[in-house]
Amino acid sequence: MPCRPRARPFLTLVCLFALLVPGRDALAVIVDTDQVAQALARGAIVWDTRSQEDYRRGHIPGAVNMDDPQSVLRDGKNEDLLPVGQLEQMLGDLGIDPGKAIVVYGAKGMPGAYFAQQVLRYLGASDVSVYHGGFDDWKTAGRPVSSDASRLPAVAFQAAPREARMVGTQEVVAAIGKPRVQIVDARTAREFSGDDIRALRGGHIPGAVNIPYEDNWVDPDTPRKLQRRLVQNKDGMSLKPRDELKALYAALDPDKETIVYCQSGSRSSVTAAVLEELGFRNVRLYDGSWLVYGNTFEAPAENVSYFNVGRVNSMLNQMQSRIDVLEAEIEELKAAAARKPR
Repeated sequence: MPCRPRARPFLTLVCLFALLVPGRDALAVIVDTDQVAQALARGAIVWDTRSQEDYRRGHIPGAVNMDDPQSVLRDGKNEDLLPVGQLEQMLGDLGIDPGKAIVVYGAKGMPGAYFAQQVLRYLGASDVSVYHGGFDDWKTAGRPVSSDASRLPAVAFQAAPREARMVGTQEVVAAIGKPRVQIVDARTAREFSGDDIRALRGGHIPGAVNIPYEDNWVDPDTPRKLQRRLVQNKDGMSLKPRDELKALYAALDPDKETIVYCQSGSRSSVTAAVLEELGFRNVRLYDGSWLVYGNTFEAPAENVSYFNVGRVNSMLNQMQSRIDVLEAEIEELKAAAARKPR
């Protein structure tokens, strides 16, 4: 219905909102194979977030690649995002235009594409979707594949950082116990309980709800089954139907501020996107995650355990001793073989 000049205030607000939100052609947070094909036909930018080696072996035609964004877009010394100026240069050189529709994909179900999506949205891009099925689903569907490297013209990527999309350690600490804030831990149950320690401390943020990011899949055990050849494909890594995802997060309030974290901000990027797809209104990513929080001793934690440096050193010393013995045995065998008459 067109907006009339004398519409009541409520209807006027509705009309203004309709002008501000994306139209029908805007992509969803998470898309499927048909939607990717439609986006390509409309001229969307497609970003392949897999390794350069995987990209060279085959990719969606027209997709660009810069290697794994989880490492390329971060400072290797501390895992923080690179400064905005560097991100602008790298993404602009790749031809990523934040004003256009963008589809990011990787291997099926993997966090790299979701991490790239969260970074782009943080930098101000508004129409960014993830192809969850990734290159695996694209090939399975019999869609065309290219092995030729694609290049887009470089653009002047002008970021407009949305600071509210990311949250820092001090903000997380300040949010603990607030009734209008909920915290989701997307790590494994063993990381959450402190049994699997991946920082100086193990444990979790007080009050956090543990929902491992693999629980978004039809079968969270798929990677193990693939490794043991119990299944032949990645179908189990497809997202659960919407009603099952709603049930998975039923204990959460979609109207509350929702902070999500994992070990380094990658797995939680998946959870953030799923929550947004389900209609959660204020999802914030704690990019530093447990890598930073676990090493910040003044930050309160539950189920605290500590990294046992002495035990690890002892194990390394034992391993080195075994290596020394094996190397000595190899040298003896070589010497014995050299002494044998030919």
